[in-house]
Amino acid sequence: MAANTKTSRKAARYAVPVAVAGVAAATAAMVPAFANAGGPDLPKVTAQQLIEKVAASDVQQLSGTAKITTDLGLPKIASGLLGGGGVAGGSANPEDKIAQLANGTHTFRVAADGPDRQKLTFLDGKDEYTLVHNGQDVWGYDSKSNEVFHDKDAQNAGQDHKKTGERLPASPQELAQEVLKSAGPTTDISVGDTAQVAGRDAYQLVLKPKQSGSTVGSVQIAVDAKNGVPLRIQLLSSQGGKPIVDAGFTQVDFAKPAADAFTFTPPKGAKVTEGTEHGKGGKDDKPLKALESFPGLGDLAGGAGGKGDVKVLGEGWSAVARIDGGAGQSGKSLKDLENDKNAPKEAKQFLNSLGDKVTGKFGEGRVFSTRLVNALITDDGKVYVGAVTKDQLVKTADSAK
Repeated sequence: MAANTKTSRKAARYAVPVAVAGVAAATAAMVPAFANAGGPDLPKVTAQQLIEKVAASDVQQLSGTAKITTDLGLPKIASGLLGGGGVAGGSANPEDKIAQLANGTHTFRVAADGPDRQKLTFLDGKDEYTLVHNGQDVWGYDSKSNEVFHDKDAQNAGQDHKKTGERLPASPQELAQEVLKSAGPTTDISVGDTAQVAGRDAYQLVLKPKQSGSTVGSVQIAVDAKNGVPLRIQLLSSQGGKPIVDAGFTQVDFAKPAADAFTFTPPKGAKVTEGTEHGKGGKDDKPLKALESFPGLGDLAGGAGGKGDVKVLGEGWSAVARIDGGAGQSGKSLKDLENDKNAPKEAKQFLNSLGDKVTGKFGEGRVFSTRLVNALITDDGKVYVGAVTKDQLVKTADSAK
């Protein structure tokens, strides 16, 4: 049991960075290139038929260029905490790069050959950041800092290794199937207008919340009309405006990539860090430490107090997670933080830039808002977080008292 738990955590550590390969292969932001105002003329299909087409797709090999744009509506200080600017520079650890994708536009090349081999190369002017997953090896290379990250999961040899690979959503159809599986009975699924994405005819599968109160207006997945591979995904806000996430191919080829595309050798003179050496703390932890100073945010940031009980309130698109802890373990309330002369400057800046004061049956607190996720941190240290509007979040917190 202990060994399986350790293996699962090992896989989970790369589930997010390698999932980006899935996002790249399955999506990546671009301006849709329509053949004409009405899109290509394709045979009519039902939503069920299109879902079955995605599920039946057996494409595991591809290469191409993609783009992802994320607009969470974050203020400048929050963007700075996420890294801001390009992906290149600093540590080569994949985990340190993912947060930067939550802000701005990024172009990258992608190659995939089944669940055990993927490669992503983010283009940042003349600099690049490359992430390679090849069997048991995961490599990250930052050309700007000339740093290399490497981790080798020796426990995953043989049969167990394949299972670990299957847990990483590295193929387009796996990503789409996860989205569709999570839709559930609270989602209305339909077929939208046809489109051309990366020069290929596509149907568009549209998922809309049946419930009110969600920040998500719809999710639109462009599906290749021939092979059923998702080519683009757009997450649209219920408030309108630009997509929150717009990710899709700009060019794609479904031929098998060359075997040496997944071979990586550290460049001469590069600093190589093994996975076991990472995570010892240091100056790069400063933004995280600033966030941990908030009552409740230490729980979310994985700080010492991050052991609060979690309860899900509601279901589907309007679900809200309540985390109990915060002030009960840190001993500080939001008011204490506001008045604390010794609190980190970054913490107070973050508080003032993101937090709107609110009151209700739950008491007092602040709502930290983005276009996708809102979080309410109460003065007594409870945290309510979900992809719901500010009004819905306060309503949920009130009903939970």
